[in-house]
Amino acid sequence: MAALLALIEATEHGLKRSSLEVLTAARTAGEQLALPVKAVLLTGPAQHLEQAAAYGAAEAILLRHELLQSYSMPAVATALAQLVQAEGATVILIAATSLGKELAPRLAAKLAAGYAPDCVALQPDGDQLLAIRPVYAGKALATVRLLTPVRVYSLRPNVFTARPSESPVALQVREFVPELRPEDCSARVRQIVRNEGKLDVLEADIIVSGGRGMQGPENFWMLEELAQLLGGAVGASRAVVDAGWRPHSEQVGQTGKTVSPTLYIACGISGAIQHLAGMSSSKVIVAINKDPEAPIFKVADYGIVGDCLEVLPKLAQRLAEFLNKPLPERFQRHLHSANAAP
Repeated sequence: MAALLALIEATEHGLKRSSLEVLTAARTAGEQLALPVKAVLLTGPAQHLEQAAAYGAAEAILLRHELLQSYSMPAVATALAQLVQAEGATVILIAATSLGKELAPRLAAKLAAGYAPDCVALQPDGDQLLAIRPVYAGKALATVRLLTPVRVYSLRPNVFTARPSESPVALQVREFVPELRPEDCSARVRQIVRNEGKLDVLEADIIVSGGRGMQGPENFWMLEELAQLLGGAVGASRAVVDAGWRPHSEQVGQTGKTVSPTLYIACGISGAIQHLAGMSSSKVIVAINKDPEAPIFKVADYGIVGDCLEVLPKLAQRLAEFLNKPLPERFQRHLHSANAAP
């Protein structure tokens, strides 16, 4: 029997929000195409799989093999290709996270399947799905129809709203043991370094991002404090990452991460095409830049013309008052010293 596979990731705290969005989109597509939804856990602990049932999955599948104990992208792609064939799956959905962007095209190639990356909408069309995805660095949207028997779609995070199912069913969990050889593990992940307590820009609903207008890495504490005040993540432009001010994991843009948060605050970012391609789908964009002609203002919903180092402390103070939260201590000291200066 044909099926729809939703590929999901988990952390020690539960399923990733991007995976909950994939499950929601899979549930809607499954209802439209009359396909059962099966969740496939790619990474993370299995104890949180009950969440998959709450979001519409009737079955969860765990990949089990001794060669998968150390994560290997080639081996996972091979295992998933075998699973797709064994289940008779015709539609595969995965979040366009760092893992999804690498895995989805590999899987599609192994299955000789059509592939629509970075989709922002899925629309039913008979027994098919039409995928809507940005093209030309986000300047236009293309409607894509995949004509192959098996079809793979990656979904842009923070675009599909995660909603629990109104009628969840009991989740059946089972294992799938693929046939793998040592040569299938041509690349392995031997160590994972985590930034504990640091929110990934792909998962964040609010992003405070900085560019060269921050004038140096020593000033990024303002963005870190503001992001913490708002419960968001810190992002960076390519110029900042290339200069070594911030890690590549924070880079937003065409060669970094494509994000769609509810609120994006661009601080000292001019708005190059490469950067706009990675954040222009944000729901609300606030730009702070001392150049009134900066391209970022053309896509911003709200703009502040001024020096970020002067604007951010005052903005943080007003936001803290509005949110009824204490102003971070470093901002307090900064404002006190600024007021005490002659």
